[in-house]
Amino acid sequence: MDFQVFLLLAQDALTNGSIYVLLAMATILIFGVTRIIFIPQGEFVAYGALTLATLQTGKVPGTVWLVLVLAVVATAMEVVRLQRAGASRDIPAAFARNLLPPLVISAVAYVCAPLNLHLGWQVLLTIMIVTMLGPLLYRVAFRPLADASVLILLIAAVAVHFSLVGLGLLFFGAEGVRTPAFSEAQIPLGTLTVNGQSIWVYVTSIAFIGFLAYFFGRTMYGKALRAVAFNRNGARLVGISPSLAGTLAFALAALIGCLSGILIGPITTIYYDSGFLIGLKGFVSAIVGGLASYPMAAGGALLVGVLESYSSFWLSAYKDVVVFTMIIPVLLWLSLKSVHFEEEE
Repeated sequence: MDFQVFLLLAQDALTNGSIYVLLAMATILIFGVTRIIFIPQGEFVAYGALTLATLQTGKVPGTVWLVLVLAVVATAMEVVRLQRAGASRDIPAAFARNLLPPLVISAVAYVCAPLNLHLGWQVLLTIMIVTMLGPLLYRVAFRPLADASVLILLIAAVAVHFSLVGLGLLFFGAEGVRTPAFSEAQIPLGTLTVNGQSIWVYVTSIAFIGFLAYFFGRTMYGKALRAVAFNRNGARLVGISPSLAGTLAFALAALIGCLSGILIGPITTIYYDSGFLIGLKGFVSAIVGGLASYPMAAGGALLVGVLESYSSFWLSAYKDVVVFTMIIPVLLWLSLKSVHFEEEE
């Protein structure tokens, strides 16, 4: 390996690591607030890239119909809950709250898809569609199980993962896609040339990390999410709704996943099932942070990017094995340094 190859692999490691940082933060966010190990996080990545690719062909993406179906199911579940609680007077508000936003977004997508809008508008529309999936999935699949054990929540997450992968094949087909790059610029840095899309990845990742830091440190909703993550029962006692916190956490996770998919769509070919491996690498990064520490997860994400990039040069057939094997010593270390308690029968 000469120095030029070393620099190219380092650039690739930094680009991939920037995406894994975002996915690791989304994984920690959902786990901290809802105790869900959210396996389908990568599906938001694939849906983001594939939805944008479908809009660029002038067609209405299948994710629009998924949003509508989930909205109807969520509304029906909410109506049943209100009737059982004797709060029938709140049913019209429930209809407006659960059905109106998905209907508006779906109508905008149906009208705008054939117009071949500018790439920026298509990206915005994609973010609106895919981000809406997050709260709806939480309402339909996870909120009824909010008080269940972590194992049951994990089983539900696996079921949602397989459902989304199957629906992705139905909506988008088995062919892979690449979306247009945001920038065709080529920036020379000595002997290395950095392309414009990589710059977009770096800048967006840094900006989003800054946004999350501001959101959790300065805003009321961010502090409420931190309170729920620290102590669910205590947060409930002071008037913070864990259900609202879960909805907001899933919305942020869907936004992060969709944004990640849009960013890597021009760099790598995305298939309907590509999100699984991408999401798992974000999960490995989150494990390095103990599913709790954002800075350690960010460091783990960069480490995953480095291992993946350089192992693809020396051990291309085993690069994923190298990355996932890293989780074993990390789990062993976390197990040895943690305090264990006997479970009560």
